[in-house]
Order: sequence, then C-alpha cells, then structure tokens
Amino acid sequence: MTVENQYGHNPNPKVVVTSISFGKSTVLREELLRAFPNAIFNENGQRLSGKKLIEFIGDADAAIVGVETINDSILKYTPELKIISKYGVGLDSIDQESLKNRNISLGWKGGINRRSVSELTLCFMLGLCRNVFDSGFKLKKSEWDKNGGYQLSGKAVGIIGCGHVGSDVVRLLSPLNCKVLVQDIIDKSDFCQKQGASETSLGEVIERSDIISLHVPLTELTRHIVNENFLKRMKSTAFLINTCRGEVIDQEALKNALHQRLVAGAALDVFLEEPPTDEEFLSLPNLMVTPHIGGNAREAVEAMGRSAIDHLTAFFKKNSA
Repeated sequence: MTVENQYGHNPNPKVVVTSISFGKSTVLREELLRAFPNAIFNENGQRLSGKKLIEFIGDADAAIVGVETINDSILKYTPELKIISKYGVGLDSIDQESLKNRNISLGWKGGINRRSVSELTLCFMLGLCRNVFDSGFKLKKSEWDKNGGYQLSGKAVGIIGCGHVGSDVVRLLSPLNCKVLVQDIIDKSDFCQKQGASETSLGEVIERSDIISLHVPLTELTRHIVNENFLKRMKSTAFLINTCRGEVIDQEALKNALHQRLVAGAALDVFLEEPPTDEEFLSLPNLMVTPHIGGNAREAVEAMGRSAIDHLTAFFKKNSA
C-alpha cells in the first residue's frame, strides 16, 4: 500500500526537513521522497532560526529537525504542524511542554548514533595520550617532535554520564584494561560490575582520572558542570573530552585552564556557539577540536534519518482517516 492511498483527506502530507546534513544525504532524500513525495529540504546550507525557521516550516504537516531550536515562539506560527520528528538524539533544543500544549507529537529514539560518538571519543583519548594531534600539526610546519606521549592502556578514565554513549565508551575501553570510573545520577552498579568499572562520586572522578570524558544531556544540573573549580581539581597531567553538549563546559574557564596549563589538554567536538568564533581559544596548542562530527559517521547519519522517517510513517499511518 502506498503512502498516497493511506491518508484519506490528506493523501500527501507536507514534510519539511530543516537539517542540513539530512538534506545532503542522497540516500535519505530518496527514502523520504518515496514515502512522502511532498517533502521539502533546507537547501541554503544555513542553520534556520527565528523568522526564517517559521517561514520554512510554515504550513507543513510534519517537520524533521536536527539542532534547530523549536519552542513556542516558533510553534505558534505553525498551525498545521502535527508531528516533529527528531533527526538526532538530543532533545534540549525542543520545548516538549509546548508540543504537548499544542497537541504536536514528537518522534524520537535515543542512542541511535551511540557508536559513532563513542568511536570519536576513543579517537580523542588515543590522540591526546599519544600526542598525535600536537606532533602532527608540528610536523606539518616542518617541526620534528618525537614526543610520543603515553599509552592509554591502564590509565584511569572517568566517564561522567553513563547513558547510551557513555556506556558504549566503557565497552570500547574494555580491551585496554583501563581503570574506568563512572559517575551518573542513575544507579549503574550492575553495569559497572559486568564491565569491571567502578561507580564513584563526581569528586573522585575529577581528582583521580587521567582522562575525563563527558556524556551527559544538557540540563540545569549539567550546565557548566565543568567550571573553574572542576578544572582546578583535575590532575595537571589530565585530559578533558567533550562530545555531548558545549554548554556543559564553562568555555572561558576551560580557555584559562588550558592557557595556564592547569590541565594538560582537551578535545572538543561541541561548543557554546556553533560554529565557534573565539579564534584565540581554537588556536590553543593543547586543544583539539572537531566541528560537531561525533554523531555524523555515515552509518549514524543514515540510521538517524531512517528513524526520523519511520516516526513520520508510523504517525500518519496511525492517524489516517
């Protein structure tokens, strides 16, 4: 049965895709258009917000959104919108209360891109420990620095937030016999026992870890969880990794800590503003950065996109008349 003959009075729902990366995927475009021929993509290569986002969503019946902020100031101008389908896993940019008040459904599934993010996290850990990033950049400038750093194997690794991604990082570390320290607001004792990890306090993670990796959602509890005090308590030889949300770190405090060598280095895939504009911060020699690519491995992009499409298909099939 085709989409066109399932929906009664609305045989061809208008679907808009705000996400740039979704629209760049030939595979996802073709799959969405097969299911929803009246689909429109964000083709201008710019993240939509405010008036432009309102105009783009306009009279759409459904929207697939990525990192765009969806709140009541947007939703009050989208009277036909019936469902928001999330392309990605973070929900901090979506006002779920406003969706409920306006009877707009939310299609979402957590953890779809976990392996993509956890692999980048492991890459950061190895790259920082083995001095891959700094020595590589130096060599590009004809500077021969044979400082090989140290092995990740056997080091104390702190995992703050042991959800979908954090737990996958723990599994990837298993062959390296690291001393894994886990801190989460939810009891992770069973998981830690199976993985040979230690569930402990935030303070213990901060003070004992050679590497600290952040895997928390953005909430009022986690905003600026890494602040000046946090950084001062870390080992001066330790590294900090963030592949979750930029706002969980006080970026100015991290900038100062790196500049003063209070910590050995950091690797960030996410930032307070994206793309970041603080060139002084980005140019710090003990900071490695990537442009929010953690969840963007090709396999993860396609999995997230298909999940978003599946939520729309299920919704309109269920609500067909």
